[in-house]
Amino acid sequence: MLEVRDLKVSYGGVPAVLAVDLDVPEGKIVALVGGNGNGKSTTLRAIAGLNATDAGEIRLGGASINEVPAHERVNLGLSLVPEGRRLFARLSVLRNLQLGAYSRQDPDEIAASLEQVFTWFPILRERRTQLAGTMSGGEQQMLAIGRGLMARPKLLMLDEPSWGIAPRFVTKVLETIQEINARGVSILLVEQNLHKALAIADHGYVIQSGRIVLEGSGSELLASDDVRKAYLGL
Repeated sequence: MLEVRDLKVSYGGVPAVLAVDLDVPEGKIVALVGGNGNGKSTTLRAIAGLNATDAGEIRLGGASINEVPAHERVNLGLSLVPEGRRLFARLSVLRNLQLGAYSRQDPDEIAASLEQVFTWFPILRERRTQLAGTMSGGEQQMLAIGRGLMARPKLLMLDEPSWGIAPRFVTKVLETIQEINARGVSILLVEQNLHKALAIADHGYVIQSGRIVLEGSGSELLASDDVRKAYLGL
């Protein structure tokens, strides 16, 4: 589904991502983990087309998307749920979800996607007329994921979905990510809760100082002494 080779990204000439190679097989959950400031979010933004790349190749479904603008990558099936959620705070829950489908022209299928989002996150149906900015952090995260799903992605990228939300919402969000994946959506997950991320991941990559330093199955990385000592605090 996704292939990234020798990705390099910088900010104002300062390197942020030095050498990232990763794959997301179709229908799998892949976690990209590591400490803050190591290039996780920059990698996702580059894949989404929001950050310019200095070098490397990004392929989606076997085709290069390096020259494809960010909004057209959405049409190709790539959707990013950004860190911090970035909702339209003064718009309703329903309007935020509808805007997630801005590039689609299939009203009946959009309605079906909306119903599926409400099935995954019933609280959004209850709060559909509420302004997004007045919801709790956990509810806002559910809305952000729901908005990302309204684009009907083949690959959903999630940047720190547990950021700033209560533990009970973290469990719900991660369970729903697995349910979304079970319906055929490939997932690339960046998550600060490394243990929970690797526990649900088919495969994982550890990034440090802008480079991939370890990779393996989620269970292998959880069992790795290097990962446990450096990133899990064990």
